[in-house]
Order: sequence, then structure tokens, then C-alpha cells
Amino acid sequence: MTRTGGLNVRDVTFRYGAKTALDGAGFDVAPGRFAALLGPNGAGKSTLFGLLTRLFTTAEGRISVAGHDIAREPRAALARMGVVFQSPTLDLDLTIRQNLRYFAALHGLSGRDAARRIDAALERLDIAERAGERARDLNGGHRRRTEIARALIHGPDVLLLDEATVGLDAASRHAIVDHVHRLAAEDGLTVLWATHLTDEVRDTDRLIVLHRGRIRADGEAGELRGAQSLTDYFLATTGEDA
Repeated sequence: MTRTGGLNVRDVTFRYGAKTALDGAGFDVAPGRFAALLGPNGAGKSTLFGLLTRLFTTAEGRISVAGHDIAREPRAALARMGVVFQSPTLDLDLTIRQNLRYFAALHGLSGRDAARRIDAALERLDIAERAGERARDLNGGHRRRTEIARALIHGPDVLLLDEATVGLDAASRHAIVDHVHRLAAEDGLTVLWATHLTDEVRDTDRLIVLHRGRIRADGEAGELRGAQSLTDYFLATTGEDA
């Protein structure tokens, strides 16, 4: 699928009172790219996601989603975006399919169109056979897959995931990472994956290191780390002024 626009962040600054949470942050992520936003806790990742999803607003800087300026065209920008937040948001008393159908309705999708989109999303995340199970009966990995499937129903161009593997075991984490990489490579999605875990980043990924509100590194992960392990590179990049 051909997609246009990607994600563009330009000179974004945000303050909580006297505290600067983001200081001139900027980067681009092209369609079909998996970009890891890597930073320790408190780096500003959640603040950035709040700005990307319009939970917060700022007059300092510019954010564009699939070609839509989020300040000037917020509805158009948000419509091109799928989001998986850190905190779980499924209705545990509904089945997987019911959760997705409810979300589809919020986007004005119903009938055969909604059913087709739901089936496609379930197949894409390998959970179609569990569509009739209640969310509370799923393990953490399958709940996360359900949330990712839900984020795809309206056909977004940009997929944002904020610490999407928090609380999952290693096998479930790597399975989720694999699924999202395939969404970028095969479906052409622009992916921004926020994490503090270096083992979720591949050498071929776009790597954006955020520390204390500033972008400290931006490039291909393998090239940035060089002969070091990514963990050593990350600690050196974020520890110089710690």
C-alpha cells in the first residue's frame, strides 16, 4: 500500500510551569519506517505522545501527521493516526470482536465495512481464532495484539505505540515487536515506537534517543552504536550529564 506524509516533528518545546519537558525536539519518520523513540523514564517520551495525540498543545514548534498540521487540521491529523497507549484501554467484559466493533463505531464504521476491517485487523495480528473470547480471559500479549488490531481498523497512516510491551514477558514482547515491524515493512505504516528497552530496537531501525527533553541522537541504530552494544551506546549517550 502506498502511503504519504509520514510523521514530522519540528522544534517542539513544552513546559510544565517552570519545568521544560521538551526542548526543541524534532525528527521525521518516513512511510514504511519503524522508528524507535528510546529514552529513560522521564526523558519526555510520554509528553511527546501527549502532544502527538492532542492531549496537550503547544504553540512552540510544529507537528504534521500524514501531511496534516496537527494545530491547523487536528481532526484530519488524528484521523490518520492509530494509537496504542501504555495503559490498557480494553473493556475486559467484552470479547475481542466486540471491543473492535465498538471502536469501529466511534469512527463511523458499521455493517459489512466494519466487519471486513475487523476481520482484516484480527488476521494481521494473528488473533482471529480468539475473536469470541472476552478480553479478561486473554494473556497480556494477546490483549496488546487486540489493542494494536483496534488501532488499525480505521486505516491509519501513522501508528504510535507508547511503551506497548510494558508488563509483558520476554517472549510476548518480542512477538509484539515482530508484528509491528511487519506492519511497517509490509503495510507501509509509519511507526513510532516509544520504549526504554534497548532489546526492542533492531540495527536496521531508525533510532531517536530522547533524554531530558532533547534529541541526543538520530539515525540508523546499527550505524549509531558502531562496535558497541546498543545498551552501552544508550548509556553513554544519556549518561554524560546524568
